[in-house]
Amino acid sequence: MNESQTTQAPESSDAAVPRWYAIQCKGGESFRATENLVNQGFEVFHPVLEVQKKRRGKLTWVTEPLFPYYLFIRLDRLVSNWRPIRSTRGVLKLVAFGEMPIAVDDRLIETLREHGNERKMDANLYFRAGETVQITEGPFKELQAVFESHKGEERAIVLLNLLHRQQRLEMPVANLRRG
Repeated sequence: MNESQTTQAPESSDAAVPRWYAIQCKGGESFRATENLVNQGFEVFHPVLEVQKKRRGKLTWVTEPLFPYYLFIRLDRLVSNWRPIRSTRGVLKLVAFGEMPIAVDDRLIETLREHGNERKMDANLYFRAGETVQITEGPFKELQAVFESHKGEERAIVLLNLLHRQQRLEMPVANLRRG
């Protein structure tokens, strides 16, 4: 048996093992692509995270993709029908080198899933105690302070150095950003 026959045997047996592949999505359409691929029966992993963003001056929770233009799909090279993927709404292409889609390491997907499922006790807080923040509005605009605590959903207590002393100030959370 020559060397090329030896290397081809494991590849053909590995072809039946489902692997994860990356899909590049059209701009802002990763959620649409995920929905359409799932509706076609594909196993899809689209890591997302919850972030707080200012909307009309108020902080609101928004679900955003961890990788804005990408998602992962589990396929095998023998059984899976790859043809409909290209024409699925929201999908731009399978990530490939040349003509060959490249499999993503299963450990990476496992790690992303594990960390995506972790919930910290203070995960609902936009700022954390002791974090440096910058004041964006009001008489103390552009000054840095230390975030102390939340006071309800829309108010915060910060520590600001004024006249060589740390002063506690209460202000809207919307007037703060990470320093």
